[in-house]
Amino acid sequence: MDLSSASDAQMDSRAGSGKYRVERQVLDEQRLEELTKRKSLSEIHKPLTDHLKDAFRCSLPKLKRSAMSSCPVIYWLPKYSVWDYGMPDLVSGISVGIMHLPQGMAYALLASVPPVFGLYTSLYPALIYFFFGTSRHNSIGTFTVLSIMVGSVTERLAPDEFFLKTNGTNLTLEMDVAARDAYRVQVAAATTFLGGLIQVLLGVIKFGFVGTYLSEPLVRAYTSAAAAHAVVAQLKYLFKVSPKRFAGPLSQVYTLVDLCLSLPKTHLPTLLVSSVTIVLLIGAKEINSFLSTKLPVPIPVELITIVAATLLSSTIHLNNNYSVSVVGEIPSGLSAPSVPNLSLFGDVIGDAFALAIVGYAVSISLGKTFALKHGYKVDSNQELVALGLSNAVGSFFQCFSVCSSMSRSLVQETTGGKTQMAGVASALIVLVTILKLGMLFQELPKAVLASIVLVNLKGMFKQYSDVVTLWRRSKMDLVVWLVTWVSTMLLNLDLGLAASITFALFTVTFRTQMPTYSVLGSVPGTEIYVDIETHREAREVPGVTIFRSSATVYFANAELYLEALKEKSGLDIGKMIIYKRRQEAKQRRRERRAERRAKRQAKGEKQVQKAAKQHSGPPEISVEEDEADDWRDTHIDMTAAEEEEQSRTERGNGTVFVIPTAPRTPDGCSRWEYLKGGHPDSTSLGWMSELQDGDTTTLGSSSEDTLSRDLEQVSLGSLGKWTWDIHSIILDLSTANFIDTVAIQTLKNIFRDFSEIDVDIYFSGCQASVVEQLERGDFFSEALRKQHLFVSVHDAVLYCLNHRGAASLPRYDPTQVLQCGTKF
Repeated sequence: MDLSSASDAQMDSRAGSGKYRVERQVLDEQRLEELTKRKSLSEIHKPLTDHLKDAFRCSLPKLKRSAMSSCPVIYWLPKYSVWDYGMPDLVSGISVGIMHLPQGMAYALLASVPPVFGLYTSLYPALIYFFFGTSRHNSIGTFTVLSIMVGSVTERLAPDEFFLKTNGTNLTLEMDVAARDAYRVQVAAATTFLGGLIQVLLGVIKFGFVGTYLSEPLVRAYTSAAAAHAVVAQLKYLFKVSPKRFAGPLSQVYTLVDLCLSLPKTHLPTLLVSSVTIVLLIGAKEINSFLSTKLPVPIPVELITIVAATLLSSTIHLNNNYSVSVVGEIPSGLSAPSVPNLSLFGDVIGDAFALAIVGYAVSISLGKTFALKHGYKVDSNQELVALGLSNAVGSFFQCFSVCSSMSRSLVQETTGGKTQMAGVASALIVLVTILKLGMLFQELPKAVLASIVLVNLKGMFKQYSDVVTLWRRSKMDLVVWLVTWVSTMLLNLDLGLAASITFALFTVTFRTQMPTYSVLGSVPGTEIYVDIETHREAREVPGVTIFRSSATVYFANAELYLEALKEKSGLDIGKMIIYKRRQEAKQRRRERRAERRAKRQAKGEKQVQKAAKQHSGPPEISVEEDEADDWRDTHIDMTAAEEEEQSRTERGNGTVFVIPTAPRTPDGCSRWEYLKGGHPDSTSLGWMSELQDGDTTTLGSSSEDTLSRDLEQVSLGSLGKWTWDIHSIILDLSTANFIDTVAIQTLKNIFRDFSEIDVDIYFSGCQASVVEQLERGDFFSEALRKQHLFVSVHDAVLYCLNHRGAASLPRYDPTQVLQCGTKF
């Protein structure tokens, strides 16, 4: 393995063999920066003053770009080709406009407002989106889920019980329908305005990425639960019953129970109309689906149903003769704009936020799907602004919340729509209906509209098959789906959404907090390192442990990262450090005793020499003090031996630590090595099985008799599984895209503790952002950064093997090991 500093790289490839030989330097981060001329932090990150200057600097090109990004129609409308796009947009707009009519009136029932306001909602927001939207195929207007959410708010704040009045003729209670509908329209408009304002503010502060927190399983489960809410809401129109209104958690359960109890009061003519309509709609839609490849545009099944039902109802007078509820009076013309009721904002702010998030999530998902298919870009932040303005401006004209409709958007795209001019054409169809044709639908039965809603929910009902699909693909996504569905059904749409998002974020945190930790080994003949537990051919580098986490290291998993490193490396750092310090303390005590003995010996020699000079005869030597000192030393040694013997009974680890024969360095430190092994048979181990359960202070004994007695009890075979362990640990941080202060402190502790037991720590694969954060956290000194931070795992392996060497970990004879452990 050539580790020379030659910078030239040469490659020799054999034809057909697929093998390459590369010679290059071992690159650490500092050397890489020198080669690539990395910019300084001041060059990469401009000062705040420069950012402020750029933000407030005004120029004609900047003003033009700002105007085009804020109002995209300025960019594409001057380039609009009537010859290329005119006819496709017109055909597509007429098709979508025809769909707007039945859906607008039907979804108005979901919002608990008169049907004409559904037509208003299909008109004004589409015109606003034409100016500010960036999607060419999204059809803005009423949507099932949002209509249900608005209906839950209007019925909660304006229940039927609040509008009962006494009939002066027969003193009976009657419903003031006009007052109730007027107040519900105010509630819907206030909620829509506040939701639109929230969307605009989120778009201005570039918060468009909020939609990414709504995963596909969450959105699909939420819409599936909303479909169930829609079914419950429409049953009263299908059976013409009057269940009680419930609010709060479990309200849908209570409503469904009350509906079942009210079924004996079902109005049979209304049930007949509903059943016939549902059967005809399902059959017509199946025929439409079968002929979809042969038809230029889909057959307007809902519009045909509405027209036929209206003609039939007006002919046989379903309302007068059979008491079938009909739409009622539809005013002609457009209503005057009015300011939303600001006093209602406090009661609807939570619902408005939920409407804003759900509406944006649905719109941006559809917009990005069409943009990817047709090769253009959708600006997520501008979509927030466009949707918010559509809602906010529409609320002044008594519209309720809107977003993109999946069914209408698909029709707009499949019928050849090219731009939002198709949306303008559809709005014109709705406008003509409101001005001239609205009164023709006054005899339309409400049961027909409820049937249209029910049949259109078929696509959402199909989403229940996600349970089977997610069971096979991802159990965690399945859990998110189930929790979202259950919470939305039990807690209603607003609280259900909040609970679902919270749980989804919790699963992300859980998955990053509990990642997969692995020890990597090298694939022979390559520079590739893989998990040794999942790859048979992976070989662990002698003396080196390469540790990797599947997730980034941050405050939530930093402690788990440290514990996993200790477990994977097999090192009990705490006990090793405690034992090291205990042995060092014993060593210092022995050195002090040796110094005292030397001083006493020197003093005794001086006294003998002095006495020899004073007396010509043999000197009289007093040994009482020496004997006392010897007894004191013996007592100290015995006390230490008793402490060691007592500590052997307090054991709880499987790692044996010894001090090598290497002499102490001038700074007072010595190189420590340790033993790590399997679990030898306790019957053959004897003393050793007891030794490995403690801190092995017996190895520190200086008694030759004890050593020989221990060697007699330990055989070579019983220690065959014990080998010298690692000298280097490489932390692969390639999966980390950020690192916080808690993680930096954890890495500092790892570096400090492992260095104390003479194990080198190296870092590899750090992204530039992580390196910057480590530098800002004062983690690296210049020398430390140069010697411990490498570009790749392979570079770190080459360096540490060259620095420490694989030969530094031989298999020692157990006798030598024990002898080594007794010398200081």
